[in-house]
Amino acid sequence: MPKKPAVTETIVDVSFKDAISERYLAYALSTITSRSLPDVRDGLKPVHRRLLYAMLQLKLNPNTGFKKCARVVGDVIGKYHPHGDTAVYDTMVRLAQAFAVRYPLVDGQGNFGSIDGDNAAAMRYTEARLTEVAMALMEGIDADTVDFRPTYDGEEQEPIVMPAGLPNLLANGSEGIAVGMATSIPPHNLGEICDALLYLIKSPNAAIDTLMARMPAPDFPTGGVIVESPANLLKAYSEGRGGVRMRAKWHKEPMKHGMYQIIITEIPYQVQKSKLIEKIAELWRAKKLPLLANIMDESAEDIRIVLEPKNRMVEAEILMESLFKVTDLESRFSMNMNVLRADGVPQVMNLRELLQAYLDHRMDVLQRRTQYRLDKIARRLEILEGLLICYLNLDEVIRIIREEDEPKQEMMKVFGLTDMQAESILNMRLRQLRKLEEMEIRKEHKELKAEQKELQALLQDEDGRWKRISDEVKDIKKRFGQATELGKRRTELGDVPDPSLQISPEAFIEKEPITIVCSKLGWVRAFKGHFDEIPDLKFKEGDEAAFQLKAKTTDKLLVFGEDGRFYTIGCDKLPGAKGQGEPIRLMIGLEQKDAPLMIKVAEPKKKLLVASEQGKGFIVTEEEVMAQTKGGKQILNPGKGKARVCVPVEGDHVAVIGTGRKLLVFPLDQIPDMKRGQGVTLQKYKGGTLSDAKTFTLAEGLSWQMGSKVRLEEDMTPWLGNRAGTGKLPPVGFPRSNVFGEV
Repeated sequence: MPKKPAVTETIVDVSFKDAISERYLAYALSTITSRSLPDVRDGLKPVHRRLLYAMLQLKLNPNTGFKKCARVVGDVIGKYHPHGDTAVYDTMVRLAQAFAVRYPLVDGQGNFGSIDGDNAAAMRYTEARLTEVAMALMEGIDADTVDFRPTYDGEEQEPIVMPAGLPNLLANGSEGIAVGMATSIPPHNLGEICDALLYLIKSPNAAIDTLMARMPAPDFPTGGVIVESPANLLKAYSEGRGGVRMRAKWHKEPMKHGMYQIIITEIPYQVQKSKLIEKIAELWRAKKLPLLANIMDESAEDIRIVLEPKNRMVEAEILMESLFKVTDLESRFSMNMNVLRADGVPQVMNLRELLQAYLDHRMDVLQRRTQYRLDKIARRLEILEGLLICYLNLDEVIRIIREEDEPKQEMMKVFGLTDMQAESILNMRLRQLRKLEEMEIRKEHKELKAEQKELQALLQDEDGRWKRISDEVKDIKKRFGQATELGKRRTELGDVPDPSLQISPEAFIEKEPITIVCSKLGWVRAFKGHFDEIPDLKFKEGDEAAFQLKAKTTDKLLVFGEDGRFYTIGCDKLPGAKGQGEPIRLMIGLEQKDAPLMIKVAEPKKKLLVASEQGKGFIVTEEEVMAQTKGGKQILNPGKGKARVCVPVEGDHVAVIGTGRKLLVFPLDQIPDMKRGQGVTLQKYKGGTLSDAKTFTLAEGLSWQMGSKVRLEEDMTPWLGNRAGTGKLPPVGFPRSNVFGEV
């Protein structure tokens, strides 16, 4: 029995980190160059390029019949793209959707989806062929204008890039995400791109703003209105990164009795109509669109979304502004013009670089096409010159063919013919020996000589080549520019929204009266309507009512904590009447040790007196203390102690009392208005702290709560002094708690 050959093993000691890094880098490069980023020259990714080339090979031209998409997808994945059929079919579907692609490259027949987000039918039910735009993109591909490479199995050849007879990258845009980078290029109007290209040919160092004078902004297939400022657009096109703000297109439609309805006819790019309507309806049901009465979708082939205002007094602009703020009727398209250069390196390019890269590619295509034609002419001229020798020596040629054993070699020897000339003579039919044929050959020879001279001159003349490229760009503009139905600009350029029409978030809340009930343990809830007394109130065991506040759902609730922070809660977010409510401390994220010192309905124009245990404080407006975040807003710095007082400013004097039971009264104007900080000393203490403070009108006297009764001291002269004094013992009957209480 023969011995098995010895197996030699080679073990390479490699760091795990290095091995992972090397493999991940290879994967990342493959994703970037072979899947996600478009080529700057033709604006296509490999899957798009392979799909279009496969359809061209199947002769699915615009003037021929359709073929089943399943047949096309099968060819693509079998010959060129070794991936799943879903990826290829999804690509084909998108290239056929007029609402997804500005200039569709595939002409679809059947259900190819809708702007509502519906999926296309299965590939076995749909059919497709190429469009005129796709044919222009691939025009000249058989004339050696681009390089080819073997397919994944080596049995076929595929183009590395398309000749790109039109600037597809900017015309249709591109989106993709790779490892560590992404691309997002909006579509543009082809006629405007051609204008910019023609200007760039004349002025190679043209500034971005002069190019934008010819192609000012994107042109989305779904229309809409661009409301981005020109300065932001210029910055985006100059840096290759930025954004475009879009809005739906709408108009007022008058009705009877002074009423009207708003008709939306175009929506922003990449917004699904069905989801948009669902979102608006959801906000309407949640009563966050108080100006809107109803929404209806009356769309057929064209979009028609009907919005009914609450009443005829509602301004259409205000209603639409409220919708733009919270729905996808206003959307933003992020621009990141990251592409693969001709050498395969990713780069974020500005507008001029993108246009110049396309022109450079067209120059290369022109030179290769010209050289290809010159080679064809040289070959044909060689054959024609051989045929002319044949006509001049026809009898001798016939004799050689009839009598010689090796007629080809003999003719080459006698007449000095090349192998190709001799072969063409031998392959010539007898009917071509007539005199008329000789005249046609001489005519063709003359014409080809003239064309050869012209093309040779073109290769030597750079200005002439740019003139030829300009003519090609003009031809593309004529075929697909603004003069055609396909080329008309769809997206309008609108004005930047008027800031005065900006609506506060309160406008989205239905304004309703509520009564806020707060318990002694800090549990809060809201009842619809205004009540002086709410019967049958239930509280948790050991808890009871503390106070009630009348407010509206659009109001804000101010909470002041012992940490010196103010917290803000929207009254529309308060728990309802069912149950016992929620602890206000948890609603604002207040620490348990920092109890609320004050809860009131915010009045932005009013002022508050805030003070700490140390007897320092200041006056601040309620507008200044309103917090925008759940974490609150630090206003009073209590130092080493805690905040102690927060009272409304009413009157002309302040009364302060400390734990040492000394009362001091001084003018209110001695306390400064501040935005934040520790403030100034209100009263001095010897081993004590501030207990309470109150503002009042001196002429009316000072009042305080005494059980269920209210006491009033009209003459406060004995306690009058200046800020930072110590004060005197309070009047007889003042509470032992040293607190004024509620009056």
